[in-house]
Amino acid sequence: MVANAGRFVAGSLIDSPLSELDYVFDVNVKGTLMCYRAAGKLMIEQGRGGKIIGACSIAGKKGTILGGFYCASKAAVRSLTQTLATELGKHSITVNAYAPGPVDTEFMREGGEKMAKQLGFPDGATFMKTYMAQAPLGRIATPEDIARLVSFLASEDSSYMTGQTLTMDGGVMMD
Repeated sequence: MVANAGRFVAGSLIDSPLSELDYVFDVNVKGTLMCYRAAGKLMIEQGRGGKIIGACSIAGKKGTILGGFYCASKAAVRSLTQTLATELGKHSITVNAYAPGPVDTEFMREGGEKMAKQLGFPDGATFMKTYMAQAPLGRIATPEDIARLVSFLASEDSSYMTGQTLTMDGGVMMD
């Protein structure tokens, strides 16, 4: 089971209304937890082990300006992943997450435009070029890049890995 959902709201932790925290946490944290719980219960009942995978983000590993609610929500996903991995290991169920940097999707483009405006960039493309200049690989991820990582986490090749959040960001954050 892959819990792949996310909401992003650009804004300051000090000034953003708490309703935006609820908006982000309802999907990113509560939604992920609900998926994790449902999958875990079913996998335990079936007795065959399983793979549970969650969508984290590099923002869940390092806070960013104007991304506080999103960062906190993805850090919570990372913590839920680790906690559930400790609970479900005895059932041969692994629980891992992936933490991409920017991915070339509509979600990223919309968020990039909002961030660009608030940070004083002329547009989202200029904002993303700044990010890409930091990445040793010089680009952002494609959906196919992420699909390959998720496929690995879902495969038997990752059978002895649990409680991990794998970063895929072109080398911007090297763990």
